[in-house]
Amino acid sequence: MSKTERQSLYGEVTSRIITELEEGRLPWVQPWDATRCPCMMPQNAVSGWNYSGINVLILWATGIERGFRSQRWLTYRQAEMAGGHVRRGEKGTAICYADRFTPRSEAEKAQGEDREARTIAFLKRFTVFNLDQCEGLPEELTTGAALPDPVMAIAEADRVIAATGADLRIGGGKAFYSPVHDYVQVPPQAAFHDPVNWYRTALHEIGHHSGHTSRLNRDQSGRFGSAPYIREELTAEMTAAFTCAALGIEPTVRHADYIGAWLAVLRGDEKAIFRAASAASKAADFILSGYEVRS
Repeated sequence: MSKTERQSLYGEVTSRIITELEEGRLPWVQPWDATRCPCMMPQNAVSGWNYSGINVLILWATGIERGFRSQRWLTYRQAEMAGGHVRRGEKGTAICYADRFTPRSEAEKAQGEDREARTIAFLKRFTVFNLDQCEGLPEELTTGAALPDPVMAIAEADRVIAATGADLRIGGGKAFYSPVHDYVQVPPQAAFHDPVNWYRTALHEIGHHSGHTSRLNRDQSGRFGSAPYIREELTAEMTAAFTCAALGIEPTVRHADYIGAWLAVLRGDEKAIFRAASAASKAADFILSGYEVRS
């Protein structure tokens, strides 16, 4: 993809996110209708892999906007290889793949100069279709996902939180993470009108906990209200949303009053939402992998 095309894709996605925020909708907290489409991470229907980063926001928003019954997606070629096809006239959803590579000339030059080779970032756009847009697919691909059991989802959340090994302190009237002392504090569950909100809040703060220098090493040095602080809050918001969705818990927003600040950051840097979503995916994976390793 050329530099102009990369800039266009960053701009397109950022503009869409900005529009959502301006209208009071948060792309990582969609108005889920669990009876129609289970709350889950968007997934490739063939490989079973979950999409990550900015693609989660793109696919969630498209699924809700177009009323799809699942969050399972595949490419045109994957549909054909599976024995089905995309219905004529269906419009796909553009998502992206970002990575870095080292040109051969740079690798050779670096070797001769006895230094690390510099890498170049690239962004590739490709198109996916929801299962609702396809026909003729085998039953194993089209069978609907089971609705998550709310009780089991909470039990899983308890285990995930415990497996992080975080110093979780229950008490007080505020929820926060202290990077200096590396502990999380959350009010007791009785302080929450809806018990599930305790878990949403705890996972938000554990999202911050994942960014400590001894773990994912994010910049958590920003003072309240500063751009670094707002970026970290945006990452924690999405970390909690991604983790909740992976557990079958509908995400919620913890700091809706930050919308104006998030808008300022996104308007000033069209790559900011990409970076925050990527950091959130890494944090959610880190939180969930701790549970998988220990369980």
